[in-house]
Amino acid sequence: MSRTALRICPLCEATCGLTLTIEGTRVASARGDRDDVFSNGFICPKGASFGAVDGDPDRLRTPLVRRDGELREATWTEAFDAVAAGLRPVVERHGPHAVGMVLGNPNVHTMAGALYPTVLLAALGTRSLFTASTVDQMPKHVSSGLLFGDANAIPVPDLDHTDHLLLIGANPLESNGSLCTAPDFPGKLKALKARGGTLTVIDPRRTRTAKLADRHLAIRPGTDALLLAAMAQVLFEEGLVDLGELSPHVQGIDELRDAVRDFTPESVEAACDVDAALVRTLARELAAAPTAAVYARIGSCTVPHGTLASWLVDVLNILTGNLDRPGGALFPQAATDRTPRPAGPGRGFALGRWHSRVSRHPEAKGELPLSALAEEIDTATDEGTPVRALITVAANPVLSAPDGDRLDKALDSLDFMVSVDPYLNETSRGADVVLPPPPPSQSPHHDFAFNTLAVRNQVRYSRPAVPLEPGRMAETEILARLTLAVTGMHGADPSAVDDLVIGQTLGKAVQEPHSPVHGRDPEELAAQLAGESGPERRLDLMLRLGPYGDGFGAHPEGLGLERLLAHPHGIDLGPLRSRLPQPLKTRSGKIELLPQPIADDLPRLRRAAAERPTGLVLVGRRHLRSNNSWMHNVPALTGGTNRCTVQVHPEDAERLGLRDGEPVRVKGAGGEITAPAEVTDGVRRGVVSIPHGWGHDRPGTRLSHASTDPGVNVNQLLDGSLLDPLSGNAVLNGVPVELSPLG
Repeated sequence: MSRTALRICPLCEATCGLTLTIEGTRVASARGDRDDVFSNGFICPKGASFGAVDGDPDRLRTPLVRRDGELREATWTEAFDAVAAGLRPVVERHGPHAVGMVLGNPNVHTMAGALYPTVLLAALGTRSLFTASTVDQMPKHVSSGLLFGDANAIPVPDLDHTDHLLLIGANPLESNGSLCTAPDFPGKLKALKARGGTLTVIDPRRTRTAKLADRHLAIRPGTDALLLAAMAQVLFEEGLVDLGELSPHVQGIDELRDAVRDFTPESVEAACDVDAALVRTLARELAAAPTAAVYARIGSCTVPHGTLASWLVDVLNILTGNLDRPGGALFPQAATDRTPRPAGPGRGFALGRWHSRVSRHPEAKGELPLSALAEEIDTATDEGTPVRALITVAANPVLSAPDGDRLDKALDSLDFMVSVDPYLNETSRGADVVLPPPPPSQSPHHDFAFNTLAVRNQVRYSRPAVPLEPGRMAETEILARLTLAVTGMHGADPSAVDDLVIGQTLGKAVQEPHSPVHGRDPEELAAQLAGESGPERRLDLMLRLGPYGDGFGAHPEGLGLERLLAHPHGIDLGPLRSRLPQPLKTRSGKIELLPQPIADDLPRLRRAAAERPTGLVLVGRRHLRSNNSWMHNVPALTGGTNRCTVQVHPEDAERLGLRDGEPVRVKGAGGEITAPAEVTDGVRRGVVSIPHGWGHDRPGTRLSHASTDPGVNVNQLLDGSLLDPLSGNAVLNGVPVELSPLG
């Protein structure tokens, strides 16, 4: 007998609702949930392949512990005994900073990844934190922190209501959106055009998104910040600045005008390879539109001026009065956000509170650059101890960080390494202990991170669609036990971690005057929490204290876990709405248009206006049926257009003697790779495009399908020395490379 179960898809940022068909304990198929309040039945190829991803036979089912140099199956007790024995001596001998932690992209797609790593990090007390953010979106966090005082206050375009959308370095028809959670992004862009709106795409590739646009500008890679600065200059020069209702919330307008004065369209024309007159047209159209939003993504983040580009995106939204208004860019309000505090000055955002040991990279948002991980392990200095042990959670930095060969060797030199990962991949194969979480069908799901970026406020929760298989351990329990093992509490009941967090959260809440539970008894409140597990009780706590919550009885019609469970397709909380000044946490209580770190970095951007790259430069690309390095082992999601090829323009191919389909050697500062050429006018002249996440050819992995068509690791072309200085983000795009035919 088959049955159906609802599940929120965890395979990309769109977070679509799924209806699963279950046969026994196996997910036989998946289709879109037509009654889902957010996705309304939309599904992409990844969601349709949920069953294949979930049931991949290469997923690990039991822990692995290294014995006599080999990873062998072990019991959970043996695995955590090994973790405690391996990590605690490092902490006691060298201090907590000698233990590094790497968090990968899949963490933001699971409840466990949202609830436990911060607890583990705080309990361990290490500053050696590295995440996927610094090879992706960290510039946006930094620019938001500097502008708004909160690194997680990221405005998103009001896709359903805007009249004019300017996309930069984003390809949502392939990615399904990023830092902008929107099921059916393609449908929303088509709806924009159908209602008479305008879509402009700036991208060096003619992507599927660019083909849909009213105007596509094939800009030279890495020059986005110059173009945006020139647009801001035009707005000032031509008297098009109109803050509207933002005026009381903004400071620094005169200083900003002076700061961008030199960035005329004519001064950036050659560097961007965009006609000056067209730059002026872009600025005028943005200012003239009834409503408009500028939105940029990874192509504008992973470049030398990623933070400046991210800052200028919001600057343009502010100067045209489109920030925090319907049809523009607004701040979402997630159901699990903290209790809204009264508007007013906050603590602000600081960079560089500590630095990496070797290259002295400043921390950003508590993180050090992932590019620096290898040197923090393999390089001795007079300051501090190298990273001697490592915890990786859903991370594969050997493929995702620059110069994976060096990092691979560095990992081999560690005293101890533990990986929480469902696969034996290019990174976890080097661990001393591997702790495998269960497949997504056996796990609960709530999108803590992505609901803070959603284009419509809503809340949804999925309990496990399939019971936890005997011998498996819930990912939440794995991370709770890992926390206990590294902090000297090995063997304690893992529920102690949840109880501690609940107690601390309620202890603070009852002391806050603006809290709905101010002055109440924390123990009495904790006894009221609903849920079948510690993670569910924590979700209930966050919902009840959140902006839509029942406040433990203070607002009887508000949210809690029990009400959410009664709505299996989710609860719609309405369209995005204006929220200023409440989200602002700057010291002034206003939007600080020209923060000092930004002002200090502008001379570097001015110098870039005079640069003229003469050779080929590299850009990445994304495939609809893929997500970084963790889906290439599913046959249904590989093949076809999802191939690891070197895209090159026909004129460049002819000049270099390259033929379509034949192998081409690509050389960069970090090494060489060889992959088939794909000759296409979908990339502009002078640009080479290679997808990321490939390179599944290292020995010792258990990725049977991925290894049959491994592709190459594009990040091996990088030596890790190129970073955006404000955010520590790796420069992955606009990097010089050399191409030649193989042989």
